[in-house]
Amino acid sequence: MSDLKKRIWSALRKEVEEDAEREPILASFLHAVVLNHKTFEEALSFHLASKLASPTLHSIVLRDVIYSAHREDPEISHAGIVDLKAVKERDPACRGYSTPFLYFKGYHALQSYRIAHHLWKHGRTALALQLQSRISEVFGVDIHPAAQIGKGILMDHATGIVIGETAVVEDDVSMLHGVTLGGTGKETGDRHPKVRRGVLIGVGAIILGNIEIGEGAKIGGGSVVLHPVPPHTTVVGVPARVVGKTSVPAPAKVMDHRIEENS
Repeated sequence: MSDLKKRIWSALRKEVEEDAEREPILASFLHAVVLNHKTFEEALSFHLASKLASPTLHSIVLRDVIYSAHREDPEISHAGIVDLKAVKERDPACRGYSTPFLYFKGYHALQSYRIAHHLWKHGRTALALQLQSRISEVFGVDIHPAAQIGKGILMDHATGIVIGETAVVEDDVSMLHGVTLGGTGKETGDRHPKVRRGVLIGVGAIILGNIEIGEGAKIGGGSVVLHPVPPHTTVVGVPARVVGKTSVPAPAKVMDHRIEENS
């Protein structure tokens, strides 16, 4: 176990132990989801399976699928840990690691996508698509399992996020609810946006087509982006226009959605 994972898992368990003591009515839930498990992977597999289960997809079977994916690819759990760290550092409503782990559907949707992506890469496309459907139904987030998403990702609130099949989202990106990374019509092949690291995407922003959003860019809330955005540039509007340069190297980490026009 890496030092980062060990530190975060230990802190998460401590937070949950304190909550179980303070709020006995939640003790059974908190033990079932976290305290009864020895590892981060076991706890996350149990939690996601419980949420994604359906009358035709049993939670025990799902838990085995999710846990097997973690064992086959340790990068999945590493990304999950880095995502937790990102949420805690960037979301002012997050009081600790246990809050997103237990309650934030953006985090749950992202970790569930990581399992669907693993299945897709290993040729289990039917199950990957079934998981995509369940993720959309349960969390209100629709991510194609073939999309490529890095680590250190924050999906704040998350409702209505849509990410298409050939989209790429690099490390350390933050986006709010209602964001779409989509195509422009019926074109086939590589047709979705490529979002480079450190980008901040505001609420309701729509980015369409096989265009690049450069490293450290900021997309204003409600913008419709149809053309490439240069690195470290702020764009806003319908259609989006450049209004200046970003004031920090990685807006995603600062989470300042204010638009300051500059030359």
